[in-house]
Amino acid sequence: MSDNQNLLAEQRRALILDEVRRRGGVRVNELTRRLNVSDMTVRRDLDALARQGVVAKVHGGAVPVVEASTHEPGFEAKSSLELGAKEEIARAAAGMVRPGTAIALSGGTTTYALARHLLDVPDLTVVTNSVRVADVFYEAQYAGSGGEARPGAATVVLTGGVRTPSDALVGPVADQAIRSLHFDALFLGVHGISVEAGLSTPNLAEAETNRRLVRSARRVVVVADHTKWGTVGLSSFATLDEVDALVTDRGLTARVREEMAEHLPGLVVAGEEGPEGAEGPEGTDGSEATEGLEGTGEGARSVEEPE
Repeated sequence: MSDNQNLLAEQRRALILDEVRRRGGVRVNELTRRLNVSDMTVRRDLDALARQGVVAKVHGGAVPVVEASTHEPGFEAKSSLELGAKEEIARAAAGMVRPGTAIALSGGTTTYALARHLLDVPDLTVVTNSVRVADVFYEAQYAGSGGEARPGAATVVLTGGVRTPSDALVGPVADQAIRSLHFDALFLGVHGISVEAGLSTPNLAEAETNRRLVRSARRVVVVADHTKWGTVGLSSFATLDEVDALVTDRGLTARVREEMAEHLPGLVVAGEEGPEGAEGPEGTDGSEATEGLEGTGEGARSVEEPE
């Protein structure tokens, strides 16, 4: 952990949360020494993390909150967590999307952030099972246009289905709609990710809908901040072998990065440059993670692999 006392509060709290989860608990006096901040600052940080429900305060320190594998936080609760990380991830992932392609965005707060970064990419076809994501594109399509659709605005296909606490549409209606579609890339938010469990969610119906999304995608890009690593929900819906790239943030430890790199062909750490930087896996411009995403704007379809 850094001893830089000029860290932003959000960065400092991310470091504290990572330390709590990694070690199973920390003491206030340890954090003051490691972060080179006052006792009062650490206690305020722990209070903020406790209000978010990610740590539990104990005498002299804090321990991680162990959630049941079936616990599913609501959209509003999740939207207040890791805001800076989600914005960096969204910005990096948006750079992988080319005009005229057919993409899918799953439900979640990170894909919601990504949607806002895609509004200026012309002629997209967007398949989504997220009411929130669909609203982002719909409101932008008609904003200030006097009722006329904005030229180049995305065509949005909302799957329908039963609404979950995280505002995703799931179930047989959503599954049937997705089954008949094919898209160039899927940008997938997750509840948890690990080597053993792969991608998981606490919602059984959402797991099945996510399986359908993965099967319909030519390439799968997971967008998830560092706190999702090691979290396991009730139901797994994809293995790491089915993921083409992971876009994450700088809060990921070096040990976890090495572990991920062993199981994922593409690892993008948003906000960093170099082999794992925001320019794309292995120092590319993102084409390794989204190779062949050219489209014609003619709707959801698969394209052939380049020679």
